[in-house]
Amino acid sequence: MARPIQDTPVLTGADARRFVELMNTPRPESEERKVQIKAAYETVMKMLARDRKK
Repeated sequence: MARPIQDTPVLTGADARRFVELMNTPRPESEERKVQIKAAYETVMKMLARDRKK
């Protein structure tokens, strides 16, 4: 039998501030990575459009 899933701990104090700062500061992506992300997005959108036609 599986063990129950434990509650996610709540961040407080400096940990919470650091987490919020990381979430509000996007990390820079190289142009090469942006092209890869866009190509993957377009591939998925084409797949979804093809499935809707069926």
